[in-house]
Amino acid sequence: MRIIYADDLINLREVARMVLSRDGHTIECVENGAIALEKISAAPTAYDLILTDHHMPVMNGLELVTAPRSVPISAKIIVFSSGLNPKVAAAYLALGVIRILPKPIFPSE
Repeated sequence: MRIIYADDLINLREVARMVLSRDGHTIECVENGAIALEKISAAPTAYDLILTDHHMPVMNGLELVTAPRSVPISAKIIVFSSGLNPKVAAAYLALGVIRILPKPIFPSE
């Protein structure tokens, strides 16, 4: 799969790159939702999966997930975040996010 991963924590981006690349996926990591949105908007069919944190500066995950909906994309979206309240989690699911993964998570998951 071709994956874009937005997370402000460089260590998590590097772990994701290592684990997902090892499994044969192509992963592009960026530090916030605004950069991810720019890349997704420039090439709406370039990614099979959008993986995003919620808590990021500049543009959070919910803003990222909301924004690309105006661009015709076929990528699935997974939120990988800690500390989501039920209202925010429900908002993600209402937007068609296929899964919310809580941090921390083991690479085998």
